[in-house]
Amino acid sequence: MSTLMIAISLIFAIAMISAAFVAIYAKRIAIAILAAGLVSLLASVMFLFLAAPDVAMTEAAIGSGLTTFLFFFVLGRVRGEKND
Repeated sequence: MSTLMIAISLIFAIAMISAAFVAIYAKRIAIAILAAGLVSLLASVMFLFLAAPDVAMTEAAIGSGLTTFLFFFVLGRVRGEKND
């Protein structure tokens, strides 16, 4: 593994950890959902660097795409039911 690949991997790892801290300590739930989606998207890029494109595509589609959409959908449904 070349030095450039190690440096890029470290940058993505630091970005993932930073996004995870934002997801944990965010004051607004929408920011936390977006940060969790970013962690998953960065993980899919890391899987590409590790030569696992099938896992990267699955992580990008399910982990960052569908899960983030589902969280926002449920959040909208929960906030919409204030008449009960």
